[in-house]
Amino acid sequence: MNRTTLSLIAGTTVLAAVTAFAALEGPSASGASAPEAAAHLPVERTGLLCPAPSVSDIAETSYTSFTPVTKGTAGSGKAQLQAATEDSADGGSGGKGSGKDGKGGKKTDQPVLAPKSPGTPATGDTSGSDATALIGTADGKFAPGWTVQETTEVAAGTGRGLHGVNCTAADTEFWFPGASTATGRTDYVHLTNPDDSAAVVDVELYGKNGAIKSPLGENLTVKPHSSEPILLSTLTDKHEDDLTLHVSVRSGRVGATVQALDAKTGGDWLAAATDPAGSLVLPGIPKDATDVRLIAFTPGGDDADLKVRLASPDGLITPAGSETLHVKSGMTTAADLHDVTRGEAGSLVLTPTDESVPVVAALRVVRGKGDKQETAYIPATAPVGTRATSADNNAKGTTLALTAPTGTATVKVTASAGTEGGSAVTKTYTIKAGTTQNIDAPTAKGTYALTVEPVSGAPVYAARTLAATEDGVPGFTVQTLPDDRGTVSVPHTEEDLSVLQR
Repeated sequence: MNRTTLSLIAGTTVLAAVTAFAALEGPSASGASAPEAAAHLPVERTGLLCPAPSVSDIAETSYTSFTPVTKGTAGSGKAQLQAATEDSADGGSGGKGSGKDGKGGKKTDQPVLAPKSPGTPATGDTSGSDATALIGTADGKFAPGWTVQETTEVAAGTGRGLHGVNCTAADTEFWFPGASTATGRTDYVHLTNPDDSAAVVDVELYGKNGAIKSPLGENLTVKPHSSEPILLSTLTDKHEDDLTLHVSVRSGRVGATVQALDAKTGGDWLAAATDPAGSLVLPGIPKDATDVRLIAFTPGGDDADLKVRLASPDGLITPAGSETLHVKSGMTTAADLHDVTRGEAGSLVLTPTDESVPVVAALRVVRGKGDKQETAYIPATAPVGTRATSADNNAKGTTLALTAPTGTATVKVTASAGTEGGSAVTKTYTIKAGTTQNIDAPTAKGTYALTVEPVSGAPVYAARTLAATEDGVPGFTVQTLPDDRGTVSVPHTEEDLSVLQR
């Protein structure tokens, strides 16, 4: 996603300090003083968007909200989730579950969840196909690092299995390598508009032979405070196994997430990949993965040649038969890596063989065999940064994977108090250069959150896997953990009234 656009235009976070008539402090005439370093202050407002969870009448969905305790926050604040319906701007009550995407629908009087304080998770649930998309806002002490996880269990039918997604911020551009219009696949892109004015969006598809012309994907209007699910197979009559979906916003901003459902191998949410880059990391491949498929795309005018390596518990290794990947410009390329992890924790690391060319990428991961298969997706992600937050963890089904591809790193992991009590527990880990570790993370009673904070060393990448076996099907979902955007860099400023005279 375009993080620069998000920070300057989208407004999902607000600077914690604003100075009315100010100019950056420059050095004195004598050159004796230098500008002070920018301060990192807690954000004052965060916005999140949760897609409508399922079209299945037997879907069971849970929501978990968590805000880590952050120093320097305001003493007050609140967090709420509001139904993404057009009338929500006109007095709709926060925290209510309701109706169908963008068209109103059934409303209930029970809040989806009601966060009470930072440091403790809040949970809520809903069922069936009537649950709408949600628009969330948090301010004050609830804003820094606010995270909401949506987890859905579907017992049977197309896409049966465990689906999970982190509710995301609105933005103006999204890349989804790994979408599909193949026979047996039912993929939707959910577009949610949190604002008071309509958003205009283009949805573009790129297959193995390049761009797929689709006038039906141009100039799509998403009404204010509404969400629209768009079935990809309605945009083209071509059936392609591997597509890259590009969502570009002409005006306004939206949240975008792909729901990828398969008739035989289950399904999951496909989150947007990180911005195109020459080197990418795709962390947290389950050690018992039976099939892994890499999908990559380069949006620029040059082909990309990538070195493919696996960060294993023992270091970086090159998968036999998949040493490199050639990605043609404007064309989606896929490569089968099969059971690349071979029973050990692993993360995929892509680096240029020569010239660096920006690429987006994702993994389609399968666990199980035969009619007991289940699918999840791992997009390329940004490093943890200052802190990453993962909600909706449990002691039996959670695996936290950490990888440090370029150098050794020290990382602090904290389990919050659980929904059944207790207090926060912190452990520190050392991740050796080039390795991935499924760490023995601290746990808590009930549902809890995990925060990951690098202490020193090289950049760290993280992913959390939730697993729940049902009727022999190894249901699972993987969420990557980039920075939770809990703080923002604020340059040192000083009042300078002389700017009013210039």
